[in-house]
Amino acid sequence: MNRITAAITAVGAYVPEEVLTNKQLEKMVETNDEWITSRTGIKERRILKDPDKGTSYLGIQAAQNLIEKSNLDPKEIDLVILASVTPDMPVAATAVHVATSIGAVNAFAYDLQAACSGFLYAMSTGSAYIEAGRYKKVLVIGADKMSSIIDYTDRTTCIIFGDGAGAVLMEPNDEGLGLQDEILRSDSIGRKSLNIAAGGSLLPPSEETVAKKLHYVRQDGKTVFKFAVSNMAGVSEQIMQRNHLTNEDVNWLIAHQANKRIVGATASRMGLEDEKVLMNIQRYGNTTSATLPLLLSDFEKQFKKGDNLIFASFGGGFTWGATYLKWAYNS
Repeated sequence: MNRITAAITAVGAYVPEEVLTNKQLEKMVETNDEWITSRTGIKERRILKDPDKGTSYLGIQAAQNLIEKSNLDPKEIDLVILASVTPDMPVAATAVHVATSIGAVNAFAYDLQAACSGFLYAMSTGSAYIEAGRYKKVLVIGADKMSSIIDYTDRTTCIIFGDGAGAVLMEPNDEGLGLQDEILRSDSIGRKSLNIAAGGSLLPPSEETVAKKLHYVRQDGKTVFKFAVSNMAGVSEQIMQRNHLTNEDVNWLIAHQANKRIVGATASRMGLEDEKVLMNIQRYGNTTSATLPLLLSDFEKQFKKGDNLIFASFGGGFTWGATYLKWAYNS
């Protein structure tokens, strides 16, 4: 009897219509298009402007896109995992609202937070449920309304982030396709280098925390860049070595879209040609939990059944990891 693996069988995505370009940012903070592009690779990002719509809206749209494309009956979904750093509200899980809204009435749902590595961690969790034989259809969503936690007077962060969502359906596979291996890591050395200081149990909301703008994302860019390059590239190379993969064996690098230079350093460490390195950071910026599934959606038609994909990510905290997956279908 063949071992059951967890394969991606469908992909969906959504980005808001509103575009925030580098030229527009030039009018908001002291920066310019050339500086942003040369250091990050970003030309524009999408923004969900409607104040009455949160991360759940993004997740619902991405899930519905997947459902429509794959003709999936949402009643067949067993579990919905939503990776996000921008839930609609504390306590009430955003994933529950998403599941109910899409008609996944037989599923249970919960949120997962691991910063920019959230989708990779959620994919690992969903795969474990399937490999254990517990569930058959797991919907994994990465969604973030980063504009809700960005200070648009802070040029170190406002140029980087955008809003968006992506989703994948994971199902059992007995052909040897799907998730093959993973290396997931974390280290709290980065706890103060990229975070939101207030709003949690250590520093609850108050007039003072709001006045001091402590509810926005802040980062020490140089420290984050150094650790991201080292760790994301390191686990990507390690997972290739552990699975005896050469650069010729790897068809695609699905890397977190944090910074073009970080992705480039990872690809270089893996020995990959540029055409194998998928990028859409120029269009969306860093959408945090959504970058990996948005890449899958944008480039889905290029994937062939049996292709070897290496996922790589790095996020605040710090969290990072790499996953080796064999693509399970032809588009």
